[in-house]
Formats: sequence, C-alpha cells, structure tokens
Amino acid sequence: MHIFGMSTSDIRRLLTIIEQQLDWGDAATWQSKDFEILNQLIFDKTKISLSASTLRRVWGRVEYKNLPSGTTLDTLAMFAGFENWRAFIRSNSHQGKNNAAARPIVKPAVDRPKFNSIIATTLVLAVILIGVYFTERPGPGINNNDYKFSSKRLTGSIPNSVIFNYDATAAPTDSIYIQQSWDPRTKTLVSKSLHQHTSVYYEPGFYQAKLVVGGKTVKQHKLMIPTNGWLGLIENRPVPVYLKPADFIGKDVMRLNTSREWIKNAALPLQVPFIKYYNVGNFVPVPLTDFSFSVRVKNEYSEGSAACQFAGVSLITDSGPIIIQLSTKGCVSELNMIDVNLIISGKNVDLSGFGVDFSDWALVSCKSAAGKIQYYVNNKLVYEAPMPSYKVKIVGMGFNFQGAGAVKNIELRSGDKIAFQAF
Repeated sequence: MHIFGMSTSDIRRLLTIIEQQLDWGDAATWQSKDFEILNQLIFDKTKISLSASTLRRVWGRVEYKNLPSGTTLDTLAMFAGFENWRAFIRSNSHQGKNNAAARPIVKPAVDRPKFNSIIATTLVLAVILIGVYFTERPGPGINNNDYKFSSKRLTGSIPNSVIFNYDATAAPTDSIYIQQSWDPRTKTLVSKSLHQHTSVYYEPGFYQAKLVVGGKTVKQHKLMIPTNGWLGLIENRPVPVYLKPADFIGKDVMRLNTSREWIKNAALPLQVPFIKYYNVGNFVPVPLTDFSFSVRVKNEYSEGSAACQFAGVSLITDSGPIIIQLSTKGCVSELNMIDVNLIISGKNVDLSGFGVDFSDWALVSCKSAAGKIQYYVNNKLVYEAPMPSYKVKIVGMGFNFQGAGAVKNIELRSGDKIAFQAF
C-alpha cells in the first residue's frame, strides 16, 4: 500500500526506530500510560503535540483504516532524529532496501519506568516518591561541577510549592529542564539565564528532583514532601480531590464514607478512581535493618472495573519504596511489588499469596529478618527478598484502594519500640 509517498512498510520502519530508541520492550505490551508519556516526550522534543489516541492508532492499538496524516509522520520522523518524513524516506533509500530500519541521527534520551499499568495507576503514590532508579550519566562536554541545584519547600502540607534554585549558565544548550521526579511528564523547560523555578507537588512523598541539561541529569537531590498528619485524596489529574478528615478518619478505622453523594458519582465512569491515604514525615525515621510493620486492610468496593479490588500498602523510604499489592485471587497476575530497589512482576513470579478474599480484613505485615525483608499475608510468609546493601530509613506510609477501602491496626516498630501506631 502506497499513498502520497506513504507506505505501510516505511511507516513500520519508522515506528521500529522509535521503539528501539525508547527501549520500552515490545510495543504490543505498551499500556495507555505509556502512550501518554510518549505524547509528552514528543512534545518536549518537537513542540508538536500528537495525542495519545493518535499514537495508539499509529501503533495499531486502535482499529483505523486510514494512513497517518503528513503532519503526524513529519512529527514522528523529527522525534526519531530526522528533519521530516521526506528526509526519513531519503535516508532509507540511501541505505538500501535490505536495512530493517534507517539509522537515526539522534537517539532521544528517554527513560520509561519499568512498571505495568497497575503500578502506574494504583501505586503512583510510591513511584512518584522516588526517582533514583533512572540516573543518567552526563553527556560529552558536560561537567556536573559546573551546575548548582537546590530546593526549598514552602509549607509542611499538601499542596506544596517548592522553589528550585539552579545555575545552568554553563550549559552548551538551551535544553534545560527541572524534573520533579522520575516521571518525564514532570519536566519543565527553564531559562538558562534565570536561576529560580517554582513547582507544585500535589501528592506527598520522597522525591528525586533533577536538573536535566541536554537530556542528561547533571544534578539531583532528594526532596521530602510531608503531610500534616493523615491526608486522604481521590486520584485525579492534574489536581487530586482532597478529602476532609471527617470524610475518612474514624475513631478506630480509616475508611471512606461511601454514603457521600460525590463518591457515588465518582464511581460512575468506566475507570473507577483510586482512593489514597498518606502519612509522611510525622515520626522518627525507622532503619530498614531493624523494623516490623503490620496493618489490616479491606477493599470495600467491587463494582464495574473495580472487580479485582486492587489495594496497595506502601512504606515510603528515603530511597526506593516498599510496595505490597493485593487483589482478589483471580487477578494476581496483574500484581507487582517494589522491594526498595527491585521490581517484582506477577507476570513472571508467583505472587498468588497476595490474592485475598476481601469479604474479611487482610492482615499485611513485613519485617527485617536474617538479612532479608519478609512479607506476610494473614500470618503466612508469602515472599522474601534480600535487604539492600545500603542504609535505608522508613519516613512514611501510604494506602490506596480502587473504589473504596478501609485501614486499621497500623503499627510500625523500630526494634522492640513502637515508632508509629494508629487506629
């Protein structure tokens, strides 16, 4: 098929180049969140926006009989490192028909978080906390010592504005970004001649802020965004729906008041929203080498797309997070865990022990023991992993539920002493 200089084989070659540059694995496994991230990456590089729905059509994830428009192909070619679509075609013809794909001029600096859609959606509370997984090396001609980067938060609650102070006058390029976390969508282009930028953090946690020059991180530092006691919210983009304490805090249980009309309305869309509870920076940090933690949780909503009753328990640390996911037994294949610096997928590891019957409370606990972190569900050891080789401290915790959920009997210990206890 060949129309107006466009052939399906040429388009496929261009998509192959982009897939190789992104290094996100088989495009058939990309989730909706990935196309949203790609939309932002393309805009950052080309200043042209191709919607996530357009990108899904181009990659064949949505049935569409027409070929992409010339603008779409020009933009994709630019993103891949060519001047435009015509330059890409010329490059292919020069290299001969035996090449599987033309060699791109520039490889975009792209890091895609290695989490499936459930991690990205239900556990944003933890992955957004830390950006330490993806640290780029500075490019040629870039000396990290030539740059300065620091920050100051303005409040002790949420939302929280942070003032970033930076000096990037030595940059050989005007491509200078401040990135709030690992997520490339949180990048903001800043001026080489200025020295301050302000960002808003809508969720608490422990973040890794970055100063990015020419696609490479030259400076980064840790940044804790605390809560003033417990914070409850309904996930929403770009600004969450914040809950009043009376909406979810009870005398002996933390539970969303589902009789409220707005939560009934929030559950009507096809994608049931996630409810999150946080407590960050309100107790003395607990060393991971000598801790124990336990809590009882229950997902109390199972209608519509919430049939799997996904629930998450997270310990927020000054490094990578500890994330424990639960679901009904039939959905454990979709579960993931994060064990500070390891990501464990239910696609290739047996996580069936994290499948529960939410008609009753699920007791979730973890502790350090013999150089390992051990994970228990209803007093049964279901997983264990090596303790990190470096010092890590627990600074907060979070819980999330698709639809609605309840939490009680929270207890965090440092050795034999109680560090935090609630409900």
